[in-house]
Amino acid sequence: MNLPLVHALERATLNALPSPRVVFDGPFVVRSFLGGTGRANAACSLDPSPDPELAQRIARVAAHYKRLGMTPRFRSAPLDPPGLEALLRAGGWADADESHVTQGRVEAQTDPAIRILDAPDATWFDVLGTVEYQSAARRAEKQEAVPLFAIPAAWLVLEEDGQAAAAMSATCDGRFTGIFDLAVRPEFRRRGLAQRMIRAAAAWGQGLGAETCFAQVAITNKASVALQAGLGLTEAYRYRYFVLR
Repeated sequence: MNLPLVHALERATLNALPSPRVVFDGPFVVRSFLGGTGRANAACSLDPSPDPELAQRIARVAAHYKRLGMTPRFRSAPLDPPGLEALLRAGGWADADESHVTQGRVEAQTDPAIRILDAPDATWFDVLGTVEYQSAARRAEKQEAVPLFAIPAAWLVLEEDGQAAAAMSATCDGRFTGIFDLAVRPEFRRRGLAQRMIRAAAAWGQGLGAETCFAQVAITNKASVALQAGLGLTEAYRYRYFVLR
């Protein structure tokens, strides 16, 4: 496991999914938003060193989320302190939603059919609403997150046959271009639009000095896993969530 790469990707992904409420407890960054996307509403570690106060931190994190009226959630990744998963399981936390983070160099290509926006518009949200994982909380977070970005971000819309057919967002954080929120309307799928979107995002990121693309996707999303592999993105590590009901 390349821990320096994991650490760099963790920080890049946290920057790419801003949260308005952030506190630190030892090695953990504890974030909360509107209860939508996991990364903006979970605690995660940035230091895999042994933590003698781990059990107490778990209790404090749970209390923090309950005080906010939110479901307590940890995101477990290779930067966990030793023993985190065992303590969570012993405390009744349930695991769910395993995903992997991929990274690699993508062949960049600008596309005249793709509009690159400084903020998401109604058309962008309309396309995003056609995918099943979107919820009201996720949509609200995407709207409210726009002024929170401290790194360059872009929202892309691809026009096909006179319609907005695909949408996604991208971020640029140093050498990394982040790929997020990729959505293609059902009637336009299997036409290669997703590949075009990612290549256009790579070109946008290259214009800002980025070299490497990264993305995250649920392990169960076989179509997206295959798409990323076909573009040259390979697995860097996996993570999963633990929630306390």
